[in-house]
Amino acid sequence: MKNKRNTMIIVTSLLCILVIVSVFATKGQKSFGIWSLLPPLIAIVLAFMTKQVILSLFLGVLSGTVILEHGNLFHAFLRTLDKYILGALADSWHAGILIFTISIGGMVGIIAKMGGTKAIADALSKKAKTAKSAQVYTFILGVLIFFDDYSNTLIVGPTMRPLTDKMKVSREKLSYIVDSTSAPVAGMALISTWIGYELGLIGDAYKAAGLNVSAYQVFIRTIPFRFYSIFALLMVLLIGVTLRDFGPMYKAEKRARLYGKLLEDDATPMSSLDLETNELNGNKKPKMRNAIIPIVLLVVLGFIGLWYSGGGPDLPFTSEGLRTALGNSDASKALLWAAIFTTIVTIIMAVSQKILTLEKAFEAYVDGSKSLMITAIILILAWSLGSITSDIGTANFLVGAVSNTLPRVFLPLLVFLIACLVSFATGTSWGTMAIIIPLAIPLANAYYQAGAPLSLMYSTLGAVLTGSIFGDHCSPISDTTIMSSMASASDHVDHVKTQIPYALTVAGVAIAVGYIPAGLGLSCWISLILGAIALFLIVKFFGKSTKLEDLKVISAIENSKNETIRG
Repeated sequence: MKNKRNTMIIVTSLLCILVIVSVFATKGQKSFGIWSLLPPLIAIVLAFMTKQVILSLFLGVLSGTVILEHGNLFHAFLRTLDKYILGALADSWHAGILIFTISIGGMVGIIAKMGGTKAIADALSKKAKTAKSAQVYTFILGVLIFFDDYSNTLIVGPTMRPLTDKMKVSREKLSYIVDSTSAPVAGMALISTWIGYELGLIGDAYKAAGLNVSAYQVFIRTIPFRFYSIFALLMVLLIGVTLRDFGPMYKAEKRARLYGKLLEDDATPMSSLDLETNELNGNKKPKMRNAIIPIVLLVVLGFIGLWYSGGGPDLPFTSEGLRTALGNSDASKALLWAAIFTTIVTIIMAVSQKILTLEKAFEAYVDGSKSLMITAIILILAWSLGSITSDIGTANFLVGAVSNTLPRVFLPLLVFLIACLVSFATGTSWGTMAIIIPLAIPLANAYYQAGAPLSLMYSTLGAVLTGSIFGDHCSPISDTTIMSSMASASDHVDHVKTQIPYALTVAGVAIAVGYIPAGLGLSCWISLILGAIALFLIVKFFGKSTKLEDLKVISAIENSKNETIRG
């Protein structure tokens, strides 16, 4: 009751302050300056203070409409509902992603009822007999599902969750691995849903700057400068191999490993789908193929759908034709096609093997879909907040405030920081790229024309592309972060809270050995080697062992000290 009362006091106070600010500070303005930061700040701060993500996001959207309506709370409430929330649902891209997400949940529900996921977990558990191997296998699968970040999270999380649960890996750790092997991998993959979007932005920006280049070649050359993305992947692997953690993640792993508590006592997991407790009809033995076939089919059909939606049948079947098709693809449609078709095949598999009746198969589909209702609501609100931050000019204010003076040496660093701030505040990596790339390329080109090395162009562009992912990782209003929490059945705020120290550590290393030296002209390969060494040393000297035997020793020492104090 006390927490609910405190939440109500906080919310009421914020709304009163917001109305006053809107009436007196923004009246008649079309540009809201620093006040444009309020909507994302309110959503982010409230999410951490109250752990009520849905309420926090809704109030973030409402606060933005209050500012736009200059303090008229009634009109702001109506516009929040009919313009922003309804508008988010009406967007065909958003609708496609929602249906895809819900369909994946339904498909996973059927696979679980067939025992497919349990069979995979049982098979992997014969090889993955420790928390270490469970984390490494999850990392490997995350890297292999490279063609789309949404598909990555929604496949890797539910597939590996039974195994990581069995090995007493916390849900926070699972969601961290899922989140850190989705966008960082898809953003750098030579063939993915991201590359088409990134190539379009790069090509348009270079053209606007009067430069005639191959966007694909520029994309390739920026990959070694994606320091945050590369180091984020390396960090996941180091943490998994060494079984050493620090910060809130260490506490989560200690809780899970010692006491078997995969979640905090007051946690609210974003998915109620339990992949381990489903029983098969009769005495049928669970079969791995009942999970592998749908998952592989989803990946293959997703890739084919991307090729087809991008005009692949009308293009030559060459590497250039393939890149062109993927560059023109509509990921929302392609993933929707793949999810629905795969779901149909999964139902046929369940019924034909007499594991489920048609009625039971659809019940499993509905149950799996229902488990993602919270995720769907949060995604809609996150998209609504993205729209309101765009209308109120949050990103433009941040870019303008930070980019007034950009010395050559600090250009990659400052562009990276801008991308981090914008993506954190808006919760969108793609939106951040669209805003900053057209500004960053002309700036870098101006220094290049004045005698700076060509590498400054690539490091600056790489800083935008990977900085956008960093802010996405840290922001509780990011759709991919939300989906990672959902796919891992983790409490969303706990996922963000445990991931931020790792993201900040990786970003710090990327700055220290990556973007500052890049501005000075140091080779990116030297930076990558130094970064790998730095991360290893950080994990070794700051991380604490989460091996069960070490945790038992530490627990025994702590208990002994407590008994001594009580005595």
